[in-house]
Amino acid sequence: MPELPDIVVYLEAVEARVLGEVLQALRILNPFVLRTVEPTPQEAAGRRVVDLRRLGKRLVLALEGELFLVIHLMIAGRLRWLEPGARVPRKGCLAALDFEPGTLLLTEAGATRRASLHLVHGEQSLVEHQRGGLEVLEADLDAFRAALTRESHTLKRALTDPRLFSGIGNAYSDEILHRARLSPFQLSTRLEQAEVARLHRAAVDVLSEWVERLRAACGSGFPERVTAFREGMAVHGRYGQPCPVCGSPVQRIVYAANQANYCARCQTGGRLLADRSLSRLLKADWPKTLEELEERSTTTHRTLTTARRDGGDAGPSRH
Repeated sequence: MPELPDIVVYLEAVEARVLGEVLQALRILNPFVLRTVEPTPQEAAGRRVVDLRRLGKRLVLALEGELFLVIHLMIAGRLRWLEPGARVPRKGCLAALDFEPGTLLLTEAGATRRASLHLVHGEQSLVEHQRGGLEVLEADLDAFRAALTRESHTLKRALTDPRLFSGIGNAYSDEILHRARLSPFQLSTRLEQAEVARLHRAAVDVLSEWVERLRAACGSGFPERVTAFREGMAVHGRYGQPCPVCGSPVQRIVYAANQANYCARCQTGGRLLADRSLSRLLKADWPKTLEELEERSTTTHRTLTTARRDGGDAGPSRH
């Protein structure tokens, strides 16, 4: 799912192309995507774009007359920009916003349709799309601490809860927790003051750095290949690869449709966090520390090497 850095760069690219332009037509290419009945797409046509903003992971295009287009990309939704006259591909296209300089496409990969477009009237109507989460890049330490400790959750869950923090999802929560050297399963209400300060600094730094990285990669073009797995990330999507800080293999916990990636040596004092499905399967055999995991890996490697050698010495099969 595109998160705060991706949405910021999307928003800047769209703003550079459509701010002040008249929306010539709003074409709904898949009826599923439009989640509102009134106002109609026809009422949006002919109105000028007067503002663009971000609401958490949503993009908002404000049109004349306080008409708002709210786009939520969800997991697989993406935006594309087509130059004037370019053919709109049929596959995966949900909606097309036509302007004189070009067309903004809302697309979605896969068969599951989760991306959405809401057309609403009046500032007050935007309230239902605001989840209330704190804007980390605009918040001081006290505000961050208040949001973090409002409810008792694991740090992973707290950072990804849109009611607590705005725009942070699975990918950047992994990166923030690694930067802060904190376990994803540590409880938000049991952090020491210094740990809260470290987490706040890590959140600000990680989000700011990735906004700048994505800006630099995009340049004056339109964002392409928006993904949760990016080159240069420390732990997210890097299961089994070496941690860039200590060199230990990145670990992963899979739960429901999500996952948490972390470095045991940097974040949990070398202790392995139990994956719910694997730990249930292995029970007492589940390794408790990184050292135990490495020892088991070494033992397994030696066993396999010996088996291959012994098998090779037996000579080729006669069959």
